[in-house]
Amino acid sequence: MTLMGGLALISVVFLTSMLSGVFGMAGGLVLLWFLLIMFPAGTAMAVHGVIQLTSNGSRAWLSRRFIVWRIVMLMTLGVLIAAGLLLLFSYSPNAATVSLFIGLMPILVWIPKRWFHLDANRTSHALGCGIAAGSLTIAAGVSGPLIDIFFVRSQMDQRQVVATKAMIQVVAHSIKILFYLGAVMALSTSEWGIVLLATPFAIFGTHTGNRILQRLTDANFRTWTRWIVTGIGIFYLLQGLFLLTR
Repeated sequence: MTLMGGLALISVVFLTSMLSGVFGMAGGLVLLWFLLIMFPAGTAMAVHGVIQLTSNGSRAWLSRRFIVWRIVMLMTLGVLIAAGLLLLFSYSPNAATVSLFIGLMPILVWIPKRWFHLDANRTSHALGCGIAAGSLTIAAGVSGPLIDIFFVRSQMDQRQVVATKAMIQVVAHSIKILFYLGAVMALSTSEWGIVLLATPFAIFGTHTGNRILQRLTDANFRTWTRWIVTGIGIFYLLQGLFLLTR
């Protein structure tokens, strides 16, 4: 990795962590796109997991009093089940597949809430969310929009949603790192140095985003989230189609 590439990575980590600090997602989508340019798909997923673990971990810590731990524990079990199934089928990612998965995600944020009868406070729904989100996190790198639909009927405010999702993402990205451990070990010492240097900027970005979050109303929070995720998704979908035609 060149010096300019390292500086670019640090800048992207800060900005995407700030974005996630505000909306609880979206930042990870942008970061993964950048990493897919720099690394092979498996390595990009592993590095993404390390940085997102730091970003989500700091966000969860800053909002720790709002975390709903019962939901986190149930979803953790679901993520472990998903990881086991993907290991069983020897799943291996590529840039086109990852891009198409992410490109289709915005459909979820436009489906009317009345269509969903999902509530993360219900045991079966939390477990199902963990399985679905775990599968998508490991297969495509991110799962924020999918997790979101399990909270639409939960009667949780935006701080509880962001905090609980952050803790779930900590679990999911930790398991993703273990899933791609071989790709993690393949990084050179200099590449690891830059990745580790970038991780504190994930914390700085999260802290900045958390301050912005306090100024948003619930209505603005959901509206902005929908449009940002949609824009990113369209870009990913076009990229995935382009990669398939090459």
